[in-house]
Amino acid sequence: MSEPSILFFEVNERQGVFHRRAFLMGGLAGAGLLALGGRLAQLQLVEAQRYQKLSAGNQFNYRLMPPPRGLILDRNGTPLASNRPNFRLLVTKDKDLDAEAVLDDLAKLVPIDGTRRARILKDLDRAPRKAPVAVMEDMSWEEFSRVNIRAPELPAVTADMGEVRVYPFGGAFAHVIGYVAKVSDRDLEAAKDDPSQDQDLLHHPGFRIGKQGVEKAFDQDLRGRAGATKAEVDAQGRVVRLDPEGDIRPTPGKEIRLTLDADIQNRALEVMGEESGAIVMMDCRNGDLLCMVSAPSFDANRFVRGLSGAEYKALAEYERKPLLDKSMTGTYPPGSTFKPTVGLAALSAGIDPEIRIHCPGSWNYGGRTWRCWEPGGHGSQNMHEAIKNSCDVYFYQTALKMGPDAIARAARSMGFGQTFDIGIPGQKKGIVPDREWKKRAFKKNPANQIWFPGETPSYGIGQGALTVNALQLAVMTARMANAKKALVPRLIKSVGGVEQPSGASVPDLPFPAEHLEYVRGGMAAVANDVRGTAYRQSQLGLGDVQMAGKTGTAQVRSYDGVKNRKGYATTWRLKDHNLFVAFAPYDDPRYAVAVIIEHGGLGGATAGAPRAREVMRVALLKDPEIRARIEKPMPLPDAPPEDIVEGAAPEDPVVTPLPATPDQGPRT
Repeated sequence: MSEPSILFFEVNERQGVFHRRAFLMGGLAGAGLLALGGRLAQLQLVEAQRYQKLSAGNQFNYRLMPPPRGLILDRNGTPLASNRPNFRLLVTKDKDLDAEAVLDDLAKLVPIDGTRRARILKDLDRAPRKAPVAVMEDMSWEEFSRVNIRAPELPAVTADMGEVRVYPFGGAFAHVIGYVAKVSDRDLEAAKDDPSQDQDLLHHPGFRIGKQGVEKAFDQDLRGRAGATKAEVDAQGRVVRLDPEGDIRPTPGKEIRLTLDADIQNRALEVMGEESGAIVMMDCRNGDLLCMVSAPSFDANRFVRGLSGAEYKALAEYERKPLLDKSMTGTYPPGSTFKPTVGLAALSAGIDPEIRIHCPGSWNYGGRTWRCWEPGGHGSQNMHEAIKNSCDVYFYQTALKMGPDAIARAARSMGFGQTFDIGIPGQKKGIVPDREWKKRAFKKNPANQIWFPGETPSYGIGQGALTVNALQLAVMTARMANAKKALVPRLIKSVGGVEQPSGASVPDLPFPAEHLEYVRGGMAAVANDVRGTAYRQSQLGLGDVQMAGKTGTAQVRSYDGVKNRKGYATTWRLKDHNLFVAFAPYDDPRYAVAVIIEHGGLGGATAGAPRAREVMRVALLKDPEIRARIEKPMPLPDAPPEDIVEGAAPEDPVVTPLPATPDQGPRT
């Protein structure tokens, strides 16, 4: 009989293996279920909020909202740069966008010419995905309404209301404030590696950055911080409805207040008319700049919208250079407005101001004839009379006595040959020549490194290598008027409510008070002595308030062999520059002004002084203390003694007896 194939011990062993495997699989299944349950618990309990947010993120979309740009105000709070509503038409770039078809549809609703169409297609091609591209700015209400009514039929098209920069005074502040414009490729390249730049904001079609002046220098302060609008979207990312309650409000840019006065600035540009040049006014007490005008100017609002190539070319090629800031960047020989500084240099060098020099109308030196502006000469002149009459012969010879280095030291002390930190770039320091300067200027030409004696006379009348700008002339005049502090100009009054340092927080001038007073007396005679070079043009007509000043004429060519220097028939660019500096009131200086009329012709009294007078009148009449002084009744003259009062009413009559009749004898 055969043995059984299955033995009991084998069955038991196999059953044990089965049970072990069952327990193992059950354990694995239990662990899996436990892990799954834990993960579900984590997702539903621990991370529920996160996934709710992600879900909401698929349902809602946030569109970048550019912040309102900070306001720029004048010293009295008048807006110089603000923002206004702007109806815009935008197209959002997407991979399925048929740009040509969309533009065809939009052309039926708003005007889109060939040039604009090409520009839009180019912008869409360069824009990142989901970025909106501006199709049209400043739409009318009718155009805005037409697009919004058809919005459901126009994929990726949005018509919304943003903000655009506006300059209420047009060109009056264009050079100082500057303007904003679209972000260029060069701007994007420069900001690419800058962590402080908001890259999304830079690509937004409604965003503008500062391109010149205060707008550029304080661009980061004026930008503010971007916000976002919340919108519900469908699966294709199209807006279904807006959710204003979920908007993230943007933070407006900081407010910047300038020291400029809108009334004075506008009057200065007005009196410039069609002339080319600059007017700068400065407070003699604290250095605040009240006016910085460069003419001709341009409308900054045109740059915000965008200039055509032809428009920009016309501005750039016009010979009077409206794009150049002549108050800081334009440099000119100061002419006779430099003579008060030469007078200070002479007094500092120990030259007696009462020594007289005879002016016959010309002076021979170094083998050439040096002429005075007065062909007949001024006769015998001391320093006071030479400043009053602007005698060239006196200053030729006085400059020779002290040399160029003494003149240069005084010039730098009065503000020439340097730039000032007024918050905006663009200043040119000009040239204050001396022996060291000549060595540097001609280092490649050793033969010209020597200062020749024949260069000094022209230096004494503000000609030669000497060049200055209008801001420096205003600083010189303000320092002369203050007669104590080496004032520096201040343009930015406050940023975000934080007051900026005063221009009076500076050291004293390195000149004795009596020297400054002497030169100031000569400037007072220029404007108030009937024989002064600007007497008629310097009368303010404001009671007893008087102005002190100095005329100047700067040559731009040699007049050897030229019969008529007055230049009535001379080409504009060959005429002399016409300059005038002044401060008022003379007895209590408040305001200093410098005027440069580019190629304005002979004599600072003809073009510069009348304009300085008009600008000065506005400043004085706006000053409450000066206005009260002007409106105060003049005191009556002292009455003569009672016994000789002419025209006085007689006393009441007194009754007196009639005189006795003389005895004439009997009548016949």
